[in-house]
Amino acid sequence: QVQLVESGGGLVQPGGSLRLSCAGSGRMFSFCAMSWYRQPPGKQRELVAEITASGTTKYADSVKGRFTISRDNAAKTVYLQMNNLKPEDTAIYRCNAKLGLPTIDSWGQGTQVTVSS
Repeated sequence: QVQLVESGGGLVQPGGSLRLSCAGSGRMFSFCAMSWYRQPPGKQRELVAEITASGTTKYADSVKGRFTISRDNAAKTVYLQMNNLKPEDTAIYRCNAKLGLPTIDSWGQGTQVTVSS
């Protein structure tokens, strides 16, 4: 399995930036597709961004052009660079590791991001 620990959340003003990190463990990390999800208060969880093992990325329309997902397989870490943050980006952000064979579907504990003046 892959264990995940997020960090980097906090309180930021609108227009500000944060970089989230998701530190992984386990020898299968580099083979996993990695994703960032978020759950705003009182709302459903939503996919923010994902990056495949080969580095292909995909973003939710609401964050395109503002957020960038990247990975460093040597460091077993996935990053989410968030720029031009808006109040509607306020949420708990969690990372996910997924692989088909062997089956891996691991989640971190989450990190709170609050965008407010």
